[in-house]
Amino acid sequence: MKKSTIIYWASGIVSICGIIFEVLFGALGSYILGDGVKQYTLTISLFLTGMGIGASLSEKVMKNLIISFIWVEFGVAIIGGFSSFTMFGITAIAPEGTDAFYLYFITALVGALTGFELPILIRKANEIGVSLNRSTARVLFSDYAGGLVGGLLFVFLLRPQFGMVKSAFLVGCINVTVALIVLWLFRKEIRHFMVHAVCGVIIALSLILGLFFGEELAFSFEQKLYKDPILHMEESSYQKIILTQDQKDVRLYLDGSLQLSSTDEYRYHETLVHPAMSFIDKPKNVLILGGGDGVAAKEVLKYDALESLTLVDLDPAVVELANTNKQLLKLNEGSLKDQKVTVKNMDAFKYLENSDEWFDVILVDLPDPNNESLNKLYTKEFYSLARNHLTAEGAMMVQATSPVFAREVYWTISETIASTGLNTENLHVDVPSFGNWGFVMASREEIDIENLTIEHETRFLEEDMLGSLTEFGKDEDQEIIGKDGEETVLKPNTLIDPHLIQIYERAWENY
Repeated sequence: MKKSTIIYWASGIVSICGIIFEVLFGALGSYILGDGVKQYTLTISLFLTGMGIGASLSEKVMKNLIISFIWVEFGVAIIGGFSSFTMFGITAIAPEGTDAFYLYFITALVGALTGFELPILIRKANEIGVSLNRSTARVLFSDYAGGLVGGLLFVFLLRPQFGMVKSAFLVGCINVTVALIVLWLFRKEIRHFMVHAVCGVIIALSLILGLFFGEELAFSFEQKLYKDPILHMEESSYQKIILTQDQKDVRLYLDGSLQLSSTDEYRYHETLVHPAMSFIDKPKNVLILGGGDGVAAKEVLKYDALESLTLVDLDPAVVELANTNKQLLKLNEGSLKDQKVTVKNMDAFKYLENSDEWFDVILVDLPDPNNESLNKLYTKEFYSLARNHLTAEGAMMVQATSPVFAREVYWTISETIASTGLNTENLHVDVPSFGNWGFVMASREEIDIENLTIEHETRFLEEDMLGSLTEFGKDEDQEIIGKDGEETVLKPNTLIDPHLIQIYERAWENY
């Protein structure tokens, strides 16, 4: 094989590794630090800036181009390979903010090392006789094509099959393997060949050990982030799913956010389901958006008039867990296996856009709007679509975060729903594992919550107390006081103006 061909192949492979590390750092930031759009934006910016710095520094290398390339690869391998493992460790034991600093630092550092590689390879190809224009074109082609392959590999193979810790170690192993192959093929040009080879082998062995044992150690780090022992942990194609249990308290977390606690979930789910279901005389067709754990579905199935329940949840892994895990099956009573239930694993927005079905009740049980993909499910456009699937007398209930911890968020959601022309009623309930939690009920009809009748068995909710759920204290009502002492004017959240994300971040930054 020609040495120039070796260089082109090396360029393509290390480019694959570089783009994988770039998107891996974005995924780490999204999972641990929140706000995926912000983290991916910072990751791309820092990585590209680092590449520019690395490319600039590469011109100072005047000799030993291959050795420079090999040691850059050793650096990428060890820093990138241990990146996820170290990130979880820092998050678990270091002071707040250290994890963000570490992530941004290694993003820029790996970017710099990646940017250092390509000019070195171009110059080496030119040194061995390839014209500059040809060496530049071919190395850059290998780089860009490798970037596409790396992105596809991460999305469709590495993240869902290996997770973030093993993926980092695996890609690090590829980097060091490329370095060792290049070292061997160019061995006649390299002084102290064995010294470099031994260093590379030591790095490779450390990465292989990390590949087999690093995830278990990272699991112990992540355990520190949860107060209860972890029963189940998996990374689906969409999110990280954690199930914990301490004595009788089973808790479900998605991307680090608590979704339910078995000790008090009934307070949340009874409030989500029964007021809206009671608003309709004999509700027959019901839609749940979210709720892949099956607990809301359990409450809906108490209604004898029900003919069909459609549940739309993006992540099939959550539904699979709800149907197979004995702790969740005990909570949801096998609701998703009921013959009346149809589960669709798809985006809720797309479902509403494409469906032609009508529903007596729509229950919106989606995660909080802490990133762009979730924000679209809290927009005027989304609620307008939901309205268009309600029957004339139908009712919708939306979980809308906490009016205490995130007062402006809650009332912005309420204002957004009202902007679609629906009548709204505001409710909140104390859920010990969450705190004070808010809901927004909506219908084309006028809503008089005190006229509703709860006719089904509940553990918490009864009709005499429904009116009290609509009473809000001074620190949680709609009068949002700004820093200047003036009332803040609430605007509907829209796809064009997704300001709810920023409001959400400000509200929860101290909790």
